[in-house]
Amino acid sequence: MDLQLDGNAALVTASSSGLGLASAKALAREGANVTICARGEEALADAETVVDDMGDGDVLAIPADITDPDEIEALVDETVETFGGLDHLVTSAGGPPSGRFLDTTEREWYEAFDLLVMSVVWATDRAHPHLVESDAGSVTCITSTSVREAIDGLVLSNAVRRSVIGLVKTQAREFAPDVRVNAVLPGAHETPRIQELVEAALDRGEYDSYEAGLDDWASDIPLDRVGDPMELGDAVSFLASDRASFVNGAAVPVDGGRLRS
Repeated sequence: MDLQLDGNAALVTASSSGLGLASAKALAREGANVTICARGEEALADAETVVDDMGDGDVLAIPADITDPDEIEALVDETVETFGGLDHLVTSAGGPPSGRFLDTTEREWYEAFDLLVMSVVWATDRAHPHLVESDAGSVTCITSTSVREAIDGLVLSNAVRRSVIGLVKTQAREFAPDVRVNAVLPGAHETPRIQELVEAALDRGEYDSYEAGLDDWASDIPLDRVGDPMELGDAVSFLASDRASFVNGAAVPVDGGRLRS
């Protein structure tokens, strides 16, 4: 399916790894010009090469801390200056620390809110004037299935990410009809984070092999496997495209059917 994103300009935050990188790759494969960002310059340079190899569009890699509103503003401004506008914003962020409620500090709550919520607030606010000028303006927020069903030991993700869904629902009405706003809810995908967790468990002797660890992650997934990050990226690029022109305010699980709600 041709998503007709050739020449569109897309900005993907926190995109040097994991699901942010997969989203940038999927958009680039569809012909979009893509801006990626991350705090680590070495990882960002590697990601730039990977994304650039995906398609014929241009790639702009900018070091940025998405918990700093000034850096987000500069990120949007440089994207618009380089590509002549902005058509699609994809918000991604690394996961907050795991932990139970009684073990989580007040500082960790504030840091998680800046990372997961305020980064989206700042990015959508700065991007909105440019998205309105586009004929294809869209925002897609990468969250987690934890916004639907709490996950043991992830109190910050469970509680804080739900604010993004409230923001998406609000913006979907306020930004329409000029800009569509949606969210994707990824379940378990074989990202570097899951790879690290499985390998750590393997070192502790909890699994006999890496594959056994992945099987354990997939034990409650009806499709009987974890996802490929590009499967999430494909959903993101679809939501950005005109093929999803009547999809607005949606929170789309991409989890192999694990959610029961």
